[in-house]
Amino acid sequence: MKFNQLISALFLIAIVLKTNAQEFKLGKVSVAELEEKSHPQDPSAAAAILFKKGDVRFEYSQDKGFEMVTVVKTRVKIYKKEGSDWANQAVQYYLASNVKESVFFSDAVTFNLIGGKIEKTKLKTEGEFDEKINKYWGRKKITMPNVKEGSVIEYEYTIRSPRASELKEWFFQTSIPVNYSEFITYVPEFYVYNPNPKGYIFPKVTVEKSQKSIIISSKERSGIYTTKTTFSQDKIDYQETKTTYLAKNLPAMKEESFVNNIENYTASVTHELAMTKFPNSIPEMYSTDWNSVVKTIYNYDDFGPELNKTGYFEQDLQGVIAGLNAPEDKITAILQFVKATVKWDEYYGYSCNDGVRQAYNKKSGNVAEINLMLTAMLRYAGLTANPVLVSTRSNGIALFPNRTAFNYVIAAVEDGQNLILLDATDAFSAPNILPIRDLNWVGRLIRKDGSSIEVDLMPQQTANDLISMNYSVDEKGEVLGKLRRQRTNHHAMLFRSSFKGTKEDAYLEKFENDNNNIEVSEYIRTNETDIKLPVVETLSFKGGNFSEKVGDAIYIKPLLSFTTSVNPFKQEIREYPVDFAFPLMDKYVVNIQVPDGFKIDSYPKTEVVSMQDGLATFKFLTSATDNSVQISFLYQINASIIGADYYPALKEFFQKMIDKQNEKIVLKKV
Repeated sequence: MKFNQLISALFLIAIVLKTNAQEFKLGKVSVAELEEKSHPQDPSAAAAILFKKGDVRFEYSQDKGFEMVTVVKTRVKIYKKEGSDWANQAVQYYLASNVKESVFFSDAVTFNLIGGKIEKTKLKTEGEFDEKINKYWGRKKITMPNVKEGSVIEYEYTIRSPRASELKEWFFQTSIPVNYSEFITYVPEFYVYNPNPKGYIFPKVTVEKSQKSIIISSKERSGIYTTKTTFSQDKIDYQETKTTYLAKNLPAMKEESFVNNIENYTASVTHELAMTKFPNSIPEMYSTDWNSVVKTIYNYDDFGPELNKTGYFEQDLQGVIAGLNAPEDKITAILQFVKATVKWDEYYGYSCNDGVRQAYNKKSGNVAEINLMLTAMLRYAGLTANPVLVSTRSNGIALFPNRTAFNYVIAAVEDGQNLILLDATDAFSAPNILPIRDLNWVGRLIRKDGSSIEVDLMPQQTANDLISMNYSVDEKGEVLGKLRRQRTNHHAMLFRSSFKGTKEDAYLEKFENDNNNIEVSEYIRTNETDIKLPVVETLSFKGGNFSEKVGDAIYIKPLLSFTTSVNPFKQEIREYPVDFAFPLMDKYVVNIQVPDGFKIDSYPKTEVVSMQDGLATFKFLTSATDNSVQISFLYQINASIIGADYYPALKEFFQKMIDKQNEKIVLKKV
């Protein structure tokens, strides 16, 4: 290549690089960004984070000491109408008076391309909102103006906090693609944090050290008859550690079936305070292990002391447990008493708000007030009961020792080697049948002496759904029959919750619509509220939408509307576990009568498929006589959680089961 051609080529490359370079400064939105119609790596994305930069610094002032300042700058591109949800942003902050945080937004602007020119619309005061979540937490919210398809939005927010116990969790990934994510911490040597990464994508990490100093001014007065004031300054040198986390081109975290909480597997980093070591002071350790974490929580005024309060329930409880001797009878009776007496106000947390006594008197309380009260009553009845700290599904898995890992508390009774777990916030929970929100891997039981043990929260009892159907098919292909359905354990709890407050007519209308416009009559439901018994439905039905008539043949799926059509597992590769929440067994026993003048031409053959290690099984057993077909179909998942290593086998298992369910019985006219 000639010299001048080389220069021209290099010049052209420089122009291209400059054109494609991303400006990571607010206000520097380009025409190219506004013109972009879809995300280059993910055309289906409704929006994308073009960049997100955050830094955490410790600022010192003599009157306040060190204050943690977090600044976050974000630019988001909106590709589709549904991406406009990203115009709504919220930041949660702590508002307890002694360590109150402050949050403010700035540089919030929407950019649009109008007639080839960039138009800016700034956030106005009416687009900002502040709400109180509870006595501990508030939330600052903004709604960006003039957002439409093609818009780019930018905003910055700052959090000033006297709380050094943890840094805000930084998410590198989210539900939309992220082009660039950078998080920098500047930590003085007086604080030591443990970084806790999550997810399957790890950012590049660099660490730098530098020397910093603070100036402390003081004054001293002296003299007896004449006062003299002397001013002095002390300089304290210290080392600051700058840690940079950088990640680029991160794919969107997309929801798939049977995911606990997608944030458990999303690339992020948290920082928990492990130690402080200030000059001329003894180093203080924090959250070094789970025992120290739970001991700290137990000693909080709104936890341990509330658990030990008495004198407000004893007289009422004596009547509840009178004549009961068996522990299981006492447990069930006390659980039902608390559920009937104190209603949950929908607030989470392991800390009491107004306290157990007031919650009992006003018949309403938060999670902690209800379940600490339950624990105290169980102890009064002579049972070995203790609280169990839990991180709910929405809060994420408690992977690392820290005081904010938990956001919930339940009760446990120790019965020899077994634990009976209880949660009185749900009207239909039962011993060891907890609300789904509680089923999040492991919790932490705290005993009176401050010791703790890990508790497996995942159910061991299988939830059964047993259906028996007897129906006949007439010469038109219409069906007429009876059904009996029995649900136990978590299936029963979820079903009871689903129709709570729903009138029977409304329930049956939905049932008919969800089942190919079937017509239901003679409907009876039993054991609606008795949590010790299975909930049972019986009904008669008829319908004309379950078969296909072609010439002189009738084609019908034997399970009718109970057939699954689509495999819930669509991804080729899955990096996170499949969470069924509880072991389950669905069983269908079906007897089908053939119409006069027809014969059975063919019907599905028997098939049994099992996954390795006994994780799942389905059995499709068939037999036939001259005028009837009998089907027994059993589908069983034997583990609450199935690891990602088994995903290909699980996906294949489901596909085989779906294919089998959709095989048809063929009836031909004689």
